[in-house]
Amino acid sequence: MIQLLASNVGTTVLSIFLAVIILLAMITVHEFGHFLTGRILGFKITEFSIGFGPAVFKRVSKKTGIAFCLRAFPLGGFCAFAGEDGEEEDGKDKEDFDGGGIKPVDAGDISAGDIKSATAGQTGGDVIPGGAEKPTERVLEPQGRDFIDQPPWKRIIVLVAGAFFNYALALILIIIGAFSFGQPSYKLLSVEPDPAYAAYSFEEGDVILGAEGRTVYLATDLIAALNGKSEGDIGGFTVLRDGEEREIEVAMRSDCNFKNSSEVSKIWRALGAGTYERPDGLYWNVTAQNCRFPFWQTVGRSFGYSFRMAGSIFKVLGELLTGNLGLNAMGGPVTTIKVTGEMAVQGVQSFLQVAAYIGVNLAVFNLLPIPALDGSKVVFCLIEWIFRKPVPRKVEAIIHAVGFVLILGFAVLVDVLQFARC
Repeated sequence: MIQLLASNVGTTVLSIFLAVIILLAMITVHEFGHFLTGRILGFKITEFSIGFGPAVFKRVSKKTGIAFCLRAFPLGGFCAFAGEDGEEEDGKDKEDFDGGGIKPVDAGDISAGDIKSATAGQTGGDVIPGGAEKPTERVLEPQGRDFIDQPPWKRIIVLVAGAFFNYALALILIIIGAFSFGQPSYKLLSVEPDPAYAAYSFEEGDVILGAEGRTVYLATDLIAALNGKSEGDIGGFTVLRDGEEREIEVAMRSDCNFKNSSEVSKIWRALGAGTYERPDGLYWNVTAQNCRFPFWQTVGRSFGYSFRMAGSIFKVLGELLTGNLGLNAMGGPVTTIKVTGEMAVQGVQSFLQVAAYIGVNLAVFNLLPIPALDGSKVVFCLIEWIFRKPVPRKVEAIIHAVGFVLILGFAVLVDVLQFARC
């Protein structure tokens, strides 16, 4: 009993650790996208931090003046651009911002919150015994122009770069998984016998590759392909049967009228999938089988898989807005860590899959025009670009602050709803 309990605790700890690693890696990659494009395009960057909360490690680059920090809580991160909040720094001479500069300071003035790095070797300081001058330590300020001083098109590139880096990493993980293990497809382990559909039915062991001319990566692909069909209607499928691809016709065994993308049970019932019993109820006898394809087909299917992931996220968000999907189907940070950890601990392939999904999710979510997210900031940049005049900076800052509070409140709410269901 004690060994079993210890094993369960160990598995839980490992799953949480893997979930945190995945989330932290994806957030770091996102912020690095902002950082790299900002450096290339000449933005003034003051700090790049992994995590949030108090800094446990900090190093200020003597070459660039940028502070690199590791903070106490590992579920976040940021790349701080000078002037990103729309306000100029106190005492800043705007004309001095194109190339940065060095400012003499006392070494004791450098604190954990500063963005400056001390450099030695300058003259004109205190006199030390022997007649020589003690060098005055000088601090190199980060170079570049403030965020709001950059043209709108440059700001848009920097804002979009974070999501692009997330998507690129997710695609790389999908491709690695596809070549290492194959691409997962749905396999019917058993089919419910029914003489009425004997001529138009799946067979045990069929692997579904496509439906109605649509490549099937996710259950939502089957829902999209068959939605609206009635009982007895025929659907065309591409299956892998006895190691060969075949085109078959299958009659629907029930109506395919789906209200939202969570009604996966309806699709398996309509396709005649078999069931098996467990102590907690009946389950569909459907599993995932890895399928290998030629090189270029694997690459193409990897792109397709990533696009379908993004599409499914948009679809779920649309269903939430229209009320076709309840909030209890969503999950906040706690639920995300729980589900991510449960999948990641199942093996390397599951780890790659859930990491890729998190990456695509972050890319899509951050580009939504919701205040406080990158997508909303892009909208403000476009308004300034089109009308040649920005929205008042204070108004924009208030909108983003309110949006941030609402996002936090929404995240807490959906987690509460998830725990209320348990």
